[in-house]
Amino acid sequence: MRPRSCVLFALALLVAVAAACGRPTAAAPPRWTAASLNHDRDRTGNGYDDVLDLRGAPTAALPGREKDNNPINVFADRGAWHAYALPAADAPGGYGGFTGPLYIAQEYPWWLSTSFSRIRLSEDGRALDLAGGGPPRFTSRPGSLAQAYDLGGGLRLTLELRYATHRTALVGAVVRNTGHVPRTLGADWTGSLLRPAEAPMRQAPSLAVAPRGVAVDFAKVRAADDFLTDGTERFEVRHRDPVRTSVSGDGDSYRTELAAPFTLAPGAAHFLDWTESYTFTQAERTGEAGEVRRVLADPARTVWAADARWRGYVDGVTAGVPAGRRRLAVKALETLVTNWRGAAGSLAHDGITPSLSYKWFAGGFWAWDTWKQAVGTARFDTGLAEAQIRSVLDHQIRPGSTTRPQDAGMIPDAVFYNDPRRGGTNWNERNSKPPLGAWSVWQVYERSGDKDFLREVYPKLAAYEEWWYRNRDHDHNGLAEYGATVDPANGSPGEQRLAAAWESGMDNAPRFDAASGTSVVPNRDGSGQVVGYSLTQESVDLNSYLALDQEHLARIAAELGKRTAADGWRARAAATGRAVRERMYDPATGWFHDTALGSGTRLTDRGRGIEGVVPLWSGVATRDQAAAVRERLLDPSEFATEMPLPTVSRSSPYFAARQYWRGPVWLDQAYFAIAGMRRYGFGRDADTLSARLTGRAAGLLGDGPIMENYDPLSGAALNSPNFSWSAALLLPLIAGR
Repeated sequence: MRPRSCVLFALALLVAVAAACGRPTAAAPPRWTAASLNHDRDRTGNGYDDVLDLRGAPTAALPGREKDNNPINVFADRGAWHAYALPAADAPGGYGGFTGPLYIAQEYPWWLSTSFSRIRLSEDGRALDLAGGGPPRFTSRPGSLAQAYDLGGGLRLTLELRYATHRTALVGAVVRNTGHVPRTLGADWTGSLLRPAEAPMRQAPSLAVAPRGVAVDFAKVRAADDFLTDGTERFEVRHRDPVRTSVSGDGDSYRTELAAPFTLAPGAAHFLDWTESYTFTQAERTGEAGEVRRVLADPARTVWAADARWRGYVDGVTAGVPAGRRRLAVKALETLVTNWRGAAGSLAHDGITPSLSYKWFAGGFWAWDTWKQAVGTARFDTGLAEAQIRSVLDHQIRPGSTTRPQDAGMIPDAVFYNDPRRGGTNWNERNSKPPLGAWSVWQVYERSGDKDFLREVYPKLAAYEEWWYRNRDHDHNGLAEYGATVDPANGSPGEQRLAAAWESGMDNAPRFDAASGTSVVPNRDGSGQVVGYSLTQESVDLNSYLALDQEHLARIAAELGKRTAADGWRARAAATGRAVRERMYDPATGWFHDTALGSGTRLTDRGRGIEGVVPLWSGVATRDQAAAVRERLLDPSEFATEMPLPTVSRSSPYFAARQYWRGPVWLDQAYFAIAGMRRYGFGRDADTLSARLTGRAAGLLGDGPIMENYDPLSGAALNSPNFSWSAALLLPLIAGR
């Protein structure tokens, strides 16, 4: 909660602004806007307007065909499954409305309209030109989208969009008469469907008149790789004031008209409010109806609460961040919140998807993405950070599982709106992901102090740790391997090797090339039953992660008063760390490498990969080993490229600047490297690399999106825009902690 004095000050401003706008017309509640309160300014006067360019309009329902990326950045909040953008300045057809919405058909994003709710004002039966007094202004602010129109003749219109709930956006329009004579105006809203081009998606949406507005219902479509609906989804617009709605004969467009005109005295303002809700089920819709009535009965309360929440968010992510990087911190914040999805379908808790801007990343949660995202999210909302962790632990394989009992404790790679029983083809249990859960939980706990959360997750984290050594340590020597589960999708050695590479998170890294000798072997329990598969190599990053997680499990156990367990985890962490530094470091190359299963030979011929810095981040390297790794990180022929810290050393024969994990810079791995350097006292070098990293990445310090990865030779943006784990780990990276 904010201090009582701040609340009183805000309420005073509310009254003052309402008075300054003149007495509202009948039935209009007092309102104030973010622009009026200048809420987007921090204490030093630096603004956070337009940290990300959210302007644009779609030309087709499918967001983007190039690499399945949506070229228009969008805004969502509260875990909503629909999002909006601002109109394009050079596209007057979108004036008066917000671009979209972009809605998620359970797992895939689609544009419902170019601008579904466009307001139009009229006088004496004549439509007024929204740009009659000059070009409009479109602005994105933390937590809201805003538009300002000068219609000429003393009339001004402002529009603001915020989210009221996890299913509903609130749009407020304010019409002001700054002239000297009374004006009597009418208002209406129009919109059209932007239908998908192909069947059966094309026939899915249908317009219908709704109480005080209009609705879009969706037919049942089960196109597993493109569009998933159950026939219960609905997008609905509801106005506070009485309206009349009609749908065109072809069913593709509608018009909603204010039931009665309104008169504005000189200096007065009139408020028009409506909500836009996207729900998946009848039960959701029934519950949301009450929320919508509450919001429309007192829109000012929603506005105040949203702005107060976002001010807290901004304060959280900018704390300790140098002034020149605060806008970047706010961009990271907005990226994470837009990718926040509320519980729905098979997802029992709120979580953060990798990217609403990429077709395949919009409707599910990945395990190791979640561990990293929760660390960033905890800087502004520890409750959301905890929910994310629960969102993947919900699907941990339990003892007694009827489908995969051998995997008790395992956390699946990815979970989606649809599980396999509902035809979910994106859900993935054929591998897990790197074990960073205990580290993530401890980072969240340090900010929340929520010991009940520790008690809740500790046994699940401990079970996950045990699973790794039961199912992924083929020769029981204390060093684990990435691998694959016993799963119908893993029916051949080739598929098992592919799943193992996915399990590392570094899918196509050179160290997993079949041509380099990587293969798989089955792992068996005491009865001889196959319980999983391992690569024929022990990976340095995996075992460094395990050592760090064991260290954090010791901290959690100690915090919960489990002294014997804490001692046991500390001993295991020490043993794992010792194995990494003694067996996996190669003095000749000055780098940490994977080792061959059985022989322990260091696989140096595969070149240096960024995984070799993880022993510094986890703290298992010796001081001399860390110093040698530092030399490689600062060498322009190795890792000090134009944009530093590529995933594969520039000197490697396998280096490819634009091939996913064979060269591009990933910000999570860059964070591990820079944080590892700080850990060993190389702070000045870490600062230099951090400045080059953020300064050379295309658009990062401007209004471009935060990307999945970047070209190390040019800094050019590569894959998936608005990528969550990049945003999450930028926060500690630019804060230096």
